[in-house]
Amino acid sequence: MRTERAVGVFDSGVGGLSVLSRIRKHLPAEHLLYVADSAYMPYGCKTAEEVKQRCLLISDFLLDKGIKALVMACNTATSVAVLTLRDELDIPVIGMEPPVKPAVFSSKAGVVGVLATSGTLNSEKFNHLKSRFAVQAELIVQPCPGLVELIEQGDLQTDQIRNLLASCLQPLLDKGVDTLVLGCTHYPFVLPLIRQIAGDGICIVDTGDAIARELKRQLHSYHLVSENQHGGSVQFWSTGEVAIVQPVMSRLWGERLDLSSLDLY
Repeated sequence: MRTERAVGVFDSGVGGLSVLSRIRKHLPAEHLLYVADSAYMPYGCKTAEEVKQRCLLISDFLLDKGIKALVMACNTATSVAVLTLRDELDIPVIGMEPPVKPAVFSSKAGVVGVLATSGTLNSEKFNHLKSRFAVQAELIVQPCPGLVELIEQGDLQTDQIRNLLASCLQPLLDKGVDTLVLGCTHYPFVLPLIRQIAGDGICIVDTGDAIARELKRQLHSYHLVSENQHGGSVQFWSTGEVAIVQPVMSRLWGERLDLSSLDLY
């Protein structure tokens, strides 16, 4: 039986696997617990109170598992609930934030596009972030309604996804963006399609590596780094129907994974 405490990671669905894979790369010795709240995805169309309640339920479940740190691998959840969780939990809580700052510094034209869910783009937290950098670059936001749901189906090469991405990207390209922010953890899974549509001249920025580095920094700061001499384990739960979600998560994770059902009400 494992005695070391694990790191908990959660998202509204499978998108947080893009962050989990980066954590796995940067911190291979850590034990990881991942919850996909697939029954309630997407968070972007839920009220702030609904999202906050889901975050509290999931964090309670992971705390019962004895986690030592929590990663909110969801921009919408972070914008709504990160302060609440930091107030209520006595462990490090790492949230997501669209990487606007590095995108602004990377842009030569000073025109940056932000792809995200409506929930993220309409949040007070994002609008505060946007206002901080509005003087340094023109920030053009583009919601992508329906994209998360299509990615959750697991087939990332459909004409439907391609057409939706094209319709979201074209207005940004028409306005001369040279840097693109992926403001949702689901979006890195369609990065090849985004590159095909946007072209090689566009710089694309996402947050996975930055979040993994911040987690590593905080684990060191609190003396919580694993002393495990071997590779850490990974456990997965979903609030959705396992028979449907498991094949999708396995495909996105890159290998077959064992998925447990989780009821949180």
